[in-house]
Amino acid sequence: MLLYARVWIPDSEEVWRSAELTKDYRQGDTVLHLQLEDGTDLEHKLDPKTKNLPHLRNPDILVGENDLTALSYLHEPAVLHNLKVRFIDSKLIYTYCGIVLVAINPYETLPIYGTDIINAYSGQNMGDMDPHIFAVAEEAYKQMARDERNQSIIVSGESGAGKTVSAKYAMRYFATVSGSASEANVEEKVLASNPIMEAIGNAKTTRNDNSSRFGKYIEIGFDKKYHIIGANMRTYLLEKSRVVFQADEERNYHIFYQLCASSHLPELKALKLGSANDFHYTKQGRNPVIDGVDDAKEMSTTRNAFTLLGINESYQMGLFQVLAAILHLGNVDVKDRDADSSIIPPNNNHLMVFCELMGVAYQDMSHWLCHKKLKTAAETYIKPIPKLQAVNARDALAKHIYAKLFNWIVDHVNKALHSTVKQHSFIGVLDIYGFETFEINSFEQFCINYANEKLQQQFNMHVFKLEQEEYMKEQIPWTLIDFYDNQPCINLIEAKMGVLDLLDEECKMPKGSDDSWAQKLYNTHLKTCSLFEKPRMSNKAFIIQHFADKVEYQCEGFLEKNKDTVNEEQIHVLKASKFDLLVELFQDEEKATSPTGVAPATGGRTRLSVKPDKGKPDKSSKEHKKTVGLQFRNSLQLLMETLNATTPHYVRCIKPNDYKYAFTWTYQEFFSRYRVLMKQKDVLPDKKMTCKNVLEKLVQDPDKYQFGKTKIFFRAGQVAYLEKLRADKLRAACIRIQKTIRCWLARKKYLRMKHAAITIQRYVRGYQARCLATFLRRTRAAIVIQKYQRMYVARSSYRRKQAAALAMQCILRAFMARQLYRALLREHKAIIIQKMVRGWLARQWYKRSLASLVYLQCCVRRMRAKRELKKLKIEARSVEHYKKLNIGMENKIMQLQRKIDDQNKDNRSLTERLSGLEATHAAESERQRRELSRLRCAEEDAKNSNNRVITLQEELERLRADLQNTQKEKKAIEEWAQKYQDEMEQMISELKEQNNLLKNEKDDLNRLIQEQGQQWTEKMQRALKEETTQLETDLNEERSRYQNLLSEHLRLEEKYDDLKEEISLTVNVPKPGHRRTDSTHSSNESEYTYNSEFAESEEGSRGVEDVTKASLDMALFLKLQKRVTELEQEKQGLQNELDRREEQFQRARARDDEEHKKARSAELEYESLKRQELESENKKLKHNLNEMRQSLMGNTGAASAAPGSPAYKVLLDQLNSSNEELEVRKEEVLILRSQLVSQKEAMQHKETMTEPLHHVEDVQKLGDAKEISQAYMGLKDTNRSPRFLRRPLEVNELVNRLRSPLPDMRKMNEDGELWLVYEGLKETNRVVGVSAAGSEAFSRVRVGGFAWRAAEREEENNRQQQLLAQNLQLPPEARIEASLQHEINTTDQREPGGAQHVRDG
Repeated sequence: MLLYARVWIPDSEEVWRSAELTKDYRQGDTVLHLQLEDGTDLEHKLDPKTKNLPHLRNPDILVGENDLTALSYLHEPAVLHNLKVRFIDSKLIYTYCGIVLVAINPYETLPIYGTDIINAYSGQNMGDMDPHIFAVAEEAYKQMARDERNQSIIVSGESGAGKTVSAKYAMRYFATVSGSASEANVEEKVLASNPIMEAIGNAKTTRNDNSSRFGKYIEIGFDKKYHIIGANMRTYLLEKSRVVFQADEERNYHIFYQLCASSHLPELKALKLGSANDFHYTKQGRNPVIDGVDDAKEMSTTRNAFTLLGINESYQMGLFQVLAAILHLGNVDVKDRDADSSIIPPNNNHLMVFCELMGVAYQDMSHWLCHKKLKTAAETYIKPIPKLQAVNARDALAKHIYAKLFNWIVDHVNKALHSTVKQHSFIGVLDIYGFETFEINSFEQFCINYANEKLQQQFNMHVFKLEQEEYMKEQIPWTLIDFYDNQPCINLIEAKMGVLDLLDEECKMPKGSDDSWAQKLYNTHLKTCSLFEKPRMSNKAFIIQHFADKVEYQCEGFLEKNKDTVNEEQIHVLKASKFDLLVELFQDEEKATSPTGVAPATGGRTRLSVKPDKGKPDKSSKEHKKTVGLQFRNSLQLLMETLNATTPHYVRCIKPNDYKYAFTWTYQEFFSRYRVLMKQKDVLPDKKMTCKNVLEKLVQDPDKYQFGKTKIFFRAGQVAYLEKLRADKLRAACIRIQKTIRCWLARKKYLRMKHAAITIQRYVRGYQARCLATFLRRTRAAIVIQKYQRMYVARSSYRRKQAAALAMQCILRAFMARQLYRALLREHKAIIIQKMVRGWLARQWYKRSLASLVYLQCCVRRMRAKRELKKLKIEARSVEHYKKLNIGMENKIMQLQRKIDDQNKDNRSLTERLSGLEATHAAESERQRRELSRLRCAEEDAKNSNNRVITLQEELERLRADLQNTQKEKKAIEEWAQKYQDEMEQMISELKEQNNLLKNEKDDLNRLIQEQGQQWTEKMQRALKEETTQLETDLNEERSRYQNLLSEHLRLEEKYDDLKEEISLTVNVPKPGHRRTDSTHSSNESEYTYNSEFAESEEGSRGVEDVTKASLDMALFLKLQKRVTELEQEKQGLQNELDRREEQFQRARARDDEEHKKARSAELEYESLKRQELESENKKLKHNLNEMRQSLMGNTGAASAAPGSPAYKVLLDQLNSSNEELEVRKEEVLILRSQLVSQKEAMQHKETMTEPLHHVEDVQKLGDAKEISQAYMGLKDTNRSPRFLRRPLEVNELVNRLRSPLPDMRKMNEDGELWLVYEGLKETNRVVGVSAAGSEAFSRVRVGGFAWRAAEREEENNRQQQLLAQNLQLPPEARIEASLQHEINTTDQREPGGAQHVRDG
């Protein structure tokens, strides 16, 4: 392909687009560089497999040729472009393609079919004038006269392509050019048959407003002089189903709508018709009107055609009467009587009209529409039929009546067109349906496509045979073309065991059905014929590969339509009619209707003979039983024989491009066309030799052309090359001629224009000067006149306006003054009214605002109070509160330690006082011996002491009262706990109401869920990390404190052992003297300043220490070494115990669920244990007081109970210690009571919770209860440990001490001080042990609590992450709802368990 070559490329919108090559194509290129007609550059990729180049475009000289075979390149884009140019640009609808005429339907009436056009084509050769249907008709007419051979014009095409119009114009041409020889108006009768057949055989479809729903072959007969003598019509396959059913946007046959449109005529009143929408058979398509068509006018045309063909008015009214009866029959309503029978309601209006029009009995027709007769060998049965079968029988009767009417009309039309003159020849015009394929294809489409297969086969054989005969006639070397033969498809349809054969066989079966016939088709042809296929998704359909396309046929209805059955009893009722035309329609029914109810041979559709066969009036019974398919096949076979016996002429079919040579010229045509390319010396007398010489010079390759006897044959592209040379030659000559002619013409034109311009200028300028002078004079005069006139008018107008203005000003000013006065008056009154109203409104607004503010303050304060109460409750239940309580306990312990220090100081001061008293006691003894009167004073002092004992008894009674008050307070606390439980239940109900309010706020919460999820995760991670770090720090601190306590305890033990050894060594025999008791320090003394105590004891025993120091060194060293080993083992055991408890805590989490049920019992056990311990302590105190009272009331010496005596001091100390012990017990009772109340509230709140997500809080509270129980039990065990337990002073021992003689004051410094030191050391060790055990238990509890909370936080974090992952998998609406529900549940959990959340935070 060379530069600037023009090609056709495919396009998705325009199918083909023209382009020009901008770069030479070389062998191996994969891309063509093209430029479209609009200037767009394009790269066209070639197919990598085929490497096919695009189609070349024909030269412009060939575009628009009236014969497609004249194109240099004959391919699809060239054919389409040529037809487009002729149809759109040249407004030409006809084009030749060899012997075929292609006609394009313009969908409008063109002025090219008049008599003058017919006369112009008459007698002309086919190629002399433009393509036209008249040219084809003229060619058929000439060949009939010249060859004395019958002709046929085959008009084919799709529905709506204009087949009927083309056939009608061909018949008009024959009627016009041939004339009538024997009878007048024969040609008019031939043409008059068209509107009649269109009225009864044409209908509106989705593709065509005037679609022929039957095929017809009209034979126009001619005599020896080739004048029309008559005509005969054969019809094929009338679409009877359209009578009873129409698809959307389609209509029934035109005649029904013409009747309804003319129902207002007087002669048609008796038919009782109305609008087409009133009848079931004409309204199913829902479009009864065709745009641009007047059905009433068409009815008049049809009636005129009937009259012209000799069908008189009475017969016409009879036909209309039958057609109207069919419409009324369609409106007969059939009702269900039961499942197997039906009934027509009595006095059905439409059925009565039908019977009246048809002249039959109402009862008979009503009966046989709902019943059928079954005949056997012996009897006859009448069986009712269901509604569906009755409706089908009604429709079958309507179709049968219409088919009879159609056949009657065709017979009478043929009789009217029949001539008595012998026919010499004829020209047949075949107007038959084209190839059809719809979404649902049935029996009618199958027969239509079968007919098209036969016509396609006939065309292939004729065209290829004629063309190849022409090549052989011209002695051109030629290889015969093996053209496509569709005989296999025809065999599939009509051969033995073909589709039609199996269909007829199934129709003969007693229980034959469409399904069984389809299975037979599958079994017979599915594996043996490649043209037969089965749909994938259906078992009731089959596919046939036709020459045009694959078509899928639905088997449903094939058997019924092939049988074409009708109820015999209904036919008998119609035969008994009084209507003569109806009887005439069914007069041959006896011999035409088979026992199976099959329609006659013609079936209202076909005729079986080409010419009337009068030699065989009777037919056999077998002939009567032919099915519709068999009839159609036989009639189609006769049609093919007729067409093969005639010379065919084709309209619309396109010749295939299977020829090797695509263009031909005769020698004379070539010489005339390309004379300009020859030189004078090349022109010879022999035109053939001249053409050969020129071609040898112009075309170097001799294979590009061949010389025949009369024609030259060129290969594709050679004519385009010669046209280019011719165009270049003519272009050069034209340019030279144009140059000379244009120069001469331009000079002549210039000279004429110059002379004319000068003349015109002269006359124009003189005329303009005269006009200017006249204009100036008239302008001057007009100005003077205008000046005076305008002055007068202006003065008069001014005076009138001045007078009017003065009057108007006077009136207006007065009116404005009155209006101003009234406005000021209204304004003053309005101000007064506004003042009063605004004052009232302000007072009302102030009162409402004040009430609103007061109410708002109440609401805000109530809300803040509720929040503060909730915060206090949360704080009361939080871990921080317990920490503060623990801090209070530590403060208590520190206070007790300071108190012990103070008591130690008091003891030292008392010791000093005792020393002074011992000195004064001797003096007083001497004084008592000398003065007896002093004893009386002592007795009075003893009485006073008795009074003090009474006072002490009263004090004990007061303590009992306090204990009772304490019990009452406990009972009040329990009542308060019950009240608190009720309040909590009320609070829960309020919380539920708040939950309902929270649901209204879910829209706002949804926007925060996504952000809070990430923030919550990060916050939880940070909080967990910080809490873990804090727990580790607290654990380390507790361990360090524990180690310090152990070291202090070790130091005290060592000193204790040393003191014990020293006491054992220095004190061998107890000496009489005063010994002090430490019973009052059993539970109140704490760690005090050991160094001062030990220093005092060292001062008392310094002398002995120096003596025994040497002997004690070795024993003390061994004991200390043993003690150190024991303490190290004990330290290691404590460390192991701490590690074991940490491991147990991890395992204890698994047992939390099991211990859930024991929490309540543990709490009750804890309370009962504490109560029992307090009761035992109270009983012990009561017992001690009773013994003390008894001992004091005994007959003791007056001297022993005297004030200042040792017994008196010991009793006083014991009483003080009892008071302190009671105060400590009270504080412990209050602390434990507060803890019990908080735990009881938590447990009661846990029991009242109904939400399923509070398991975590229950476990947390259970853990807290367990920790408290363990702490209490550990503290109790520590206090009762034999190692640290200090035995309280018994009552007997106290009495014995009181009754013992006075100690020796001289031995007091030796034994008494050592004893005090020893007792103080033991008390110190006991306190340190208790503190260490309590600290260890408390540390274990805190570590366990912290570890449990850390695990809880980790579980909460994992649960939050799982919930977040689940929410992300949900849809947006469900995700928002789930997140909101979770927030509400979390809020519900935090409200009652706020203390736990505050602690965790």
